[in-house]
Amino acid sequence: ARVKFSGSTRTVIDGPFAETKELIAGFWLWKVTSKEEAIEWVKRCPNPHNEDSEIEIRQVFEAEDFGAEFTPELREQEERVRAQAAKTA
Repeated sequence: ARVKFSGSTRTVIDGPFAETKELIAGFWLWKVTSKEEAIEWVKRCPNPHNEDSEIEIRQVFEAEDFGAEFTPELREQEERVRAQAAKTA
């Protein structure tokens, strides 16, 4: 979802979205219980620009979200990739 800011008005736009190249990078991470709760938080934000703008909401997954499909083998693979990334950082 995206929340469009126009003055004091907030409008929710449901995705999916074909392109995001016009969005400026930056992010907040919030732990919420639903997309609806995330939308309510974004609606409370000040307009990020001095003109009409949008904030896009994207879900971030954690290992627990995948349940049994995230097998012990996949968990080990993820740990190896994270360790390798930490070495190169």
